Amino acid sequence: MTEKTAMLLDAQDSQLVLVDYQSRLIPAIHEGQQVLANALRLARMADEFKVPVWGTEQNPDKLGSNDPALRPLCQKTLAKMHFSAVADGLADWLRPPARPVSGNARSLPRHLQKPVAAAPERATILVAGCEAHVCLLQTALELIELEFDVWVVTDACGSRTERNRDAAFDRLAAAGAELVTTEMVAFEWLRTAQHPSFRAVQALIK
Repeated sequence: MTEKTAMLLDAQDSQLVLVDYQSRLIPAIHEGQQVLANALRLARMADEFKVPVWGTEQNPDKLGSNDPALRPLCQKTLAKMHFSAVADGLADWLRPPARPVSGNARSLPRHLQKPVAAAPERATILVAGCEAHVCLLQTALELIELEFDVWVVTDACGSRTERNRDAAFDRLAAAGAELVTTEMVAFEWLRTAQHPSFRAVQALIK
């Protein structure tokens, strides 16, 4: 795991992953409606800051799609069968593709070819979802293993029981994830009340 270069979140370095807010799962989640409401706030704030948002759905044929208000706020939604979304390809979405070498460069000897600049990587991954101790936990741990900088938005995470949810947070913190809340994300992305998005974000969290 790489060392964090800053203690505050930076919207320009962030991506948001929303794990399994599915229609047949949310009713069983402790405080499920509040968890979903915070996920919606996060996704709308991300849109305000132009932060990429990715969704996942566990076995959607059986558990249904993500909440109909949330799904359109995601750029893409990954249908998965593994509990960890990484096992089904999430990391490929989070890392920018390598730029191909231009046609002219291929005709040059290798020692004369200019290196291709990599696309800037948004290495800070905010993760929230259900169930916190299963799909959210396994996804976040595998992202940490791949050296992403993982921040877990705790009030947008849920499990069927508080004990399972809290055990997941303890384990994630021990593994190096930062634990934050929706409002912490909002104000760290803003940094100042003079930010052009301040009023819009304030309206989302009131």
